[in-house]
Amino acid sequence: MQILYGLCRETEVTLRREHRLTPRRNTMIQATIVFSGGQKQVPCIIRNLSDGGAKLEVAKVAGIPQTFDLLVPRQQPHHCRVAWRALKELGVAFEPRRT
Repeated sequence: MQILYGLCRETEVTLRREHRLTPRRNTMIQATIVFSGGQKQVPCIIRNLSDGGAKLEVAKVAGIPQTFDLLVPRQQPHHCRVAWRALKELGVAFEPRRT
């Protein structure tokens, strides 16, 4: 609330709208981003995870392509498409593997 000339006025707050269809779980899973036919690898940490995607933490997002495979120990690789990028984070959506 703001007090303005003795009157109370609500301060407008804009909240980020949630667009995910499934909730995400907080995690700290070590994984590897793989691209260029397996020739390039970038270590990452999966910070949160859902059935449809994940937030990945990396040293830097520069050089990571729009699509790649995400390797998680003891799991099948996930084919990913980047939904958003920040300085050291990527939001990715899991996609079916193309044949």
